[in-house]
Amino acid sequence: MSQTISPHTHKSSGQHAEASSGQQTFIVALHDISPNNWPYYRPFVERMDAMGNVKLTWLVVPDFHHESASFKDPAFLNLLEKRLEKGDELVLHGFYHCDDAPAPTNVKDYFMRRFYTVEGEFYPLAEDDARSRLERGIELFAQQNWPLHGFVAPAWLMGDGARQALRKLPFRYTSDPGHFYELPDFTSHRVPTLVWSCRARWRRAMSYVVNEASRLQYRHLPTIRMGLHPIDMQYDAARNYWIKCIERLLNEGQRSETKIDWLHRMTTTAQ
Repeated sequence: MSQTISPHTHKSSGQHAEASSGQQTFIVALHDISPNNWPYYRPFVERMDAMGNVKLTWLVVPDFHHESASFKDPAFLNLLEKRLEKGDELVLHGFYHCDDAPAPTNVKDYFMRRFYTVEGEFYPLAEDDARSRLERGIELFAQQNWPLHGFVAPAWLMGDGARQALRKLPFRYTSDPGHFYELPDFTSHRVPTLVWSCRARWRRAMSYVVNEASRLQYRHLPTIRMGLHPIDMQYDAARNYWIKCIERLLNEGQRSETKIDWLHRMTTTAQ
């Protein structure tokens, strides 16, 4: 397979971004995008659209949990096409978003793959397996003639195999909760992320406290990210927090941008 991203007719949301003169920015990333998860996000996205000045970064899973094939759903593809036209960005987010590798054989891997998460798809993969899935994702984007600049691993977890595969493919960046990494050399930039944990009442309560403390801690940084998940949309506390947080940042004069907007600004400034 060719290692060059297919040409496309869409304008990358970052192609015309200009380096900001000190203005703070924020990035809203919607994780786990698939036909099955879109209904959870729809009211939130409609609210963002009503604000009129919020760009979204959509982390698209080609076949979420082997049961929600994004690229075989014409209506869903049309939705994503329209989001590109609005200036949003589409990112490859794993392939299946579930860990379907052989069972872990040591304590560390058991903790990471069974206790910390069961969705760390790219954590246990050997380089060849990781590269195969990444190339399949690239090809699906190319078939739609969509720009593709970034890859984000499910649960932000990558093993050595995935890292080596990414070094040999034409992605421009990847990220984890605290950093952006320019590819292929994984040059690190600190861009922290606010994220909620909603699977238990006590986690939701703590998420509010932790995110507010983090927001205040990061308020002087040039850019912060918000990592949203479908489950957030199912709880008023989490959904309303995100809406109010974004409204607050806009009222403070911060500007919304996509991930590729951010990277383009950084590389332009460095030149």
